[in-house]
Amino acid sequence: MTDTRPRLPSPPGTCDTHMHIFEPGYTPLPGANLPSIPGTMAEYRKLRARLGITRTVIVQPAAYGNDNRCTLEAMKALTDDTHQTRGVAIVLPGDSDAEIARLTAAGIRGIRYHLLPHGGVSWDTLNTMAARVAGHGWHVQLQMDSRELAGRESMLKALPCDIVIDHIGRFMQPVAANDPAWKVMRNLVDGGRCWVKLSAPYHGSKTGAPRYEDAGATAMELIRAAPERMLYATNWPHPSLKSNLPDDAALLDLVNEWAGSAAVREKILVSNPAKLYGF
Repeated sequence: MTDTRPRLPSPPGTCDTHMHIFEPGYTPLPGANLPSIPGTMAEYRKLRARLGITRTVIVQPAAYGNDNRCTLEAMKALTDDTHQTRGVAIVLPGDSDAEIARLTAAGIRGIRYHLLPHGGVSWDTLNTMAARVAGHGWHVQLQMDSRELAGRESMLKALPCDIVIDHIGRFMQPVAANDPAWKVMRNLVDGGRCWVKLSAPYHGSKTGAPRYEDAGATAMELIRAAPERMLYATNWPHPSLKSNLPDDAALLDLVNEWAGSAAVREKILVSNPAKLYGF
């Protein structure tokens, strides 16, 4: 595992808005996607020190379904005098309103809709669940094959809470300006209630590591459109990758480059996530 550091020191309050914790003792669901490296709290502490991260949003792994115990324990354990945490949970229709209130009190600020194989959720429950969590100040976090955005603009715009889209939308690169799903994503971003995580550029990139130029072009277009709603994230421990894992410091360097200025970089790394997650 590399020990490189970002070329630029991270500003105070830098937030990793998307990572996962996998600890021994929690049983994954059948067929679950598990990381190829240890995804423990001990290993993440090393990463956040190396990258200069002081705020973290722990995203419930689809591998654990709606058993959010590992995420909640990690949120407590990774919070100290110099580090803050929030979380994104998986909540299903059978979970009670009291459970949602309990998760809110513990620092959960979003409901995860991982709409890929083995994600355990589906589009048909999204309206109902968004309505249930909106009153608690949660957003809906979406990860899906980008093509699924096409035709869902009206549905997503009607949700009673903000939307956060993972991993630059997971588009197959390069993205054409007239791509139906890209048009929906741009319209959502332009509408002012959609945030995008500038993470995992390896998903769908044709140009590949280390610079992911095609995904970078998409990210920079989104940054130009709405710098006030772009978010930095590591996606550590990169659970969908089984080999050739990226250098997390190099990925942060790319986000810093895409930002184009110190002011925009501050928004992406610090002020935008502070607003969204309530740091």
